[in-house]
Amino acid sequence: QVQLVESGGGLVQAGGSLRLSCLASRSIFSFNTMGWYRQAPGKQRELVASITSRSRGTNYADSVKGRFTISRDNANNTVYLQMNSLKPEDTAVYYCNRWPPQNDYWGQGTQVTVSS
Repeated sequence: QVQLVESGGGLVQAGGSLRLSCLASRSIFSFNTMGWYRQAPGKQRELVASITSRSRGTNYADSVKGRFTISRDNANNTVYLQMNSLKPEDTAVYYCNRWPPQNDYWGQGTQVTVSS
């Protein structure tokens, strides 16, 4: 079992930046691919970005390509999401999990609100 704790969200104006962090309670190296997900009000949770265990491969949703960057620090059991040029449509609760996601690994998430 592992606990994932997301942090770094907040309220930001359009065009601004935020850096999200996801701290795991134990080593995440064995999880292979990790991902950041988001869920906006009234919408399904979606995968935003993913990264392989040795950071050799990353993938992004089309809506965030060129603006978001995912990274990981296996030594510190942490996954990051750097979000630049934020848009109001990025407003959501952001979560991290392995990919494919494991239901009992979902944390509380961190709220990101982008004002226009």
